[in-house]
Amino acid sequence: MGRSRSVIVGLVASILLSSLATLGSSEAVAARKTGGPNGKQLSPARCEMPKFRIVVDVGHTPDSYGALSARNDPEFGFNFRLARLITAKLRSEGFAEARLLVTDGKARPSLLKRVGAANEGRADLFLSIHHDSVPDKLLEIWEFDGAKSHFSDRFSGHSLFVSQQNPRFATSLMLARMIGRQLKEQGLRYASQYTLPVMGRYRRQLLDKDVGVYRYDGLVVLSRTRSAAVLLEAGSIVNRDEEMEMNSAERQEAVAGAVAAAMREFCDRRI
Repeated sequence: MGRSRSVIVGLVASILLSSLATLGSSEAVAARKTGGPNGKQLSPARCEMPKFRIVVDVGHTPDSYGALSARNDPEFGFNFRLARLITAKLRSEGFAEARLLVTDGKARPSLLKRVGAANEGRADLFLSIHHDSVPDKLLEIWEFDGAKSHFSDRFSGHSLFVSQQNPRFATSLMLARMIGRQLKEQGLRYASQYTLPVMGRYRRQLLDKDVGVYRYDGLVVLSRTRSAAVLLEAGSIVNRDEEMEMNSAERQEAVAGAVAAAMREFCDRRI
């Protein structure tokens, strides 16, 4: 390969991690003082934007970087850039407690770290940002920049996931639907393949066929968080055309704007 995976991951780790904004320990201590009895998360009766604690989770880590795009770029980099933009957009809209969460380590331990950080910080919403791929059996081979890579142009689009095991499932579903509607208003369409038999073990129940919200009970970051939790697959990076779109400022701004608009709508309803 023209660009080795280890070099890519090393660059992502060294360049991006230096600018991370994470949940600080002092913030967690302050948040614990406002929690409910026995450490249980309480749903707020009101949604005050300056106080609403949104954790924007960067899916995966430099060590466990997720999927490789059609052009051999790690998913973690896509996730970081979009999550950072979403966090900045939320803060500019008045969500002063929106925080970017980045973790390190291998897959399973990092999942537990992310859940622990959200629960420790008494998040009101945990939003996990990812970019999509397809099952290995659907991938095709091509060459890019002198290196063999894998792609699938068959599917594209975003998708939203919630877990019925989450203690705030109803709120999670409401938020996912709001994000989905805002993405639809931006002219973006959701990925419909998750209902197809070809997806195998990745096949999911579609909860909202209008805006693309799926049920995924087993995901750790959705089922073990005590706050409402939504996972956004922002688009397919193994689709060669959509990978380029996901790298564009226009597409990233559209997704970030949709998330911020959905959060404003949610808070307006909760006041």
